[in-house]
Amino acid sequence: MKHSRGRVLDVTTLDDLDRRLAAGARTLAGWRVVGLDLTERGPALLERSLAQSLFLGCEFADGDDDAVRRAGGVVLHDIPGSPVDPYRSTLYSPADLYDTPRYDDSTDARAYAWSRGRTTPEDTLAMALHDHHVDEALEAWVSGRRMVGVMGGHALVRGSAEYADAARLGHLLGDALTVATGGGPGAMEAANLGAFVPGGQTDLLDRALAHLARVPSFTPDVGAWARAGLDVVEEVDGPGRDSLGIPTWHYGHEPPNVFATAIAKFFRNAPREAVLLEICNAGIVFLPGAGGTVQEVFQDACENYYADEASVAPMVLVGRRHWTEDLPAWPLLRALARGRAMEPHVHLVDSVEEAVEVVGVSPPDAG
Repeated sequence: MKHSRGRVLDVTTLDDLDRRLAAGARTLAGWRVVGLDLTERGPALLERSLAQSLFLGCEFADGDDDAVRRAGGVVLHDIPGSPVDPYRSTLYSPADLYDTPRYDDSTDARAYAWSRGRTTPEDTLAMALHDHHVDEALEAWVSGRRMVGVMGGHALVRGSAEYADAARLGHLLGDALTVATGGGPGAMEAANLGAFVPGGQTDLLDRALAHLARVPSFTPDVGAWARAGLDVVEEVDGPGRDSLGIPTWHYGHEPPNVFATAIAKFFRNAPREAVLLEICNAGIVFLPGAGGTVQEVFQDACENYYADEASVAPMVLVGRRHWTEDLPAWPLLRALARGRAMEPHVHLVDSVEEAVEVVGVSPPDAG
């Protein structure tokens, strides 16, 4: 059992199922049994009340699935042809997506190719179910955490000063908060990298940046880009710090980075962007970016514009020249905030250290 929420109880192992049945459970109402081989459990299940129970991607002995349906349970079988589990109960790890030596053979690459093919109604159903269950797993993962978002351009290359700044930002924020990004390359990867490296290990972060600079971009070879990142992961002594990535297969040109320890990857982009902004209860830092980052700035601004004082989280734009001259979003954002509850919570700064202070984490030299 991974987690329960209200009357919903997720049962994802046979041991957990057997334990609950042996403890005397007489009804499975509200149970969601996921991905189990139930070929030898049919008689035990059918002795109980199965009304309002749900069986997702489970295997039954011949006829048992129909018997469960007649008893009031809902049975949804695996959907043929899907490269992903539409009923998965946990978020992805980097190893789940980069699960083969050759990137083109990986789950990540196959899922993207499948989503861009000539989809059938069954394929569309599988994608919708997948995104629904990833969303539920994400809700469980973020529960009780103070999340801070870092947004920025996907085109930022390893080895640049801006990439190093984004990594330092993630590293400092990770001392007190859980960092969340869009989960892709560029500024997103850098922030997840910084968050992943254990606190205070700036020497390790510097070595990681130097190693990654040898493969500056995910083009033309995603596999080489990912392997350089996995080399860094292996160098960390023990588990790195948790951080979150929320990428999408909608953008096939943006592979997931390997430094987010938990990855909520969606097929649809719209819910992915909405939930990324929603979960960042400690605020969002916006690094220089282009169209996607500008969209995120004003999507977040819209949420804050209509929020009450207790619900507004900081918005921090980093880079005065970028946000006032190159892409002058700041004047409009400031005008939009004027007189609203969000007004004292929007900030324009020039340095990583200023951004960290605004969201309530003191840099090491600040005491």
